[in-house]
Amino acid sequence: MNFVFKLNDFKKIAQVLEIKPRRIGNSMRFEIENIEQRRKLAVEIYSNINIGSRKGNLISVYTQTAHLQLHFCTGYVASKMLGEITFIGESDGKLSGLTIEREGGCSLYANVDRNILSGDFTKLGPEVMLSGIALSLTETILPPQRKKKQPERGRRRKSR
Repeated sequence: MNFVFKLNDFKKIAQVLEIKPRRIGNSMRFEIENIEQRRKLAVEIYSNINIGSRKGNLISVYTQTAHLQLHFCTGYVASKMLGEITFIGESDGKLSGLTIEREGGCSLYANVDRNILSGDFTKLGPEVMLSGIALSLTETILPPQRKKKQPERGRRRKSR
């Protein structure tokens, strides 16, 4: 694992969400409440903890009706302009993203093919387009995509 949340990351997240986090045990907790829209959620960030036999970052979101988790978070994008934080995890060319909005909204995109982020969104169905657009913000922090090795064309041997 390369990315580990540091104090500076928590400060950036707090700035975008406009709330102060609280340390609870080995996590940082951000509580968001939007009285007008009757939204309330809590985000807990566990940095570099044991997850099974490996170490990684865990993001947990608690809402009035759901509990969401992103295991092995590999980075995040903080957008003050959009008022949201998008946490991502990548495995084998598939992305999962968890977006937390300053107003108390939350979206989860799981197992999204990384190739659609830089593709032509107009060629995607509307039900697929949203995840591609939402996660395209994270392209700047993703490691370069490895090209898949093309299988060699076998040469035929002459039989003797």
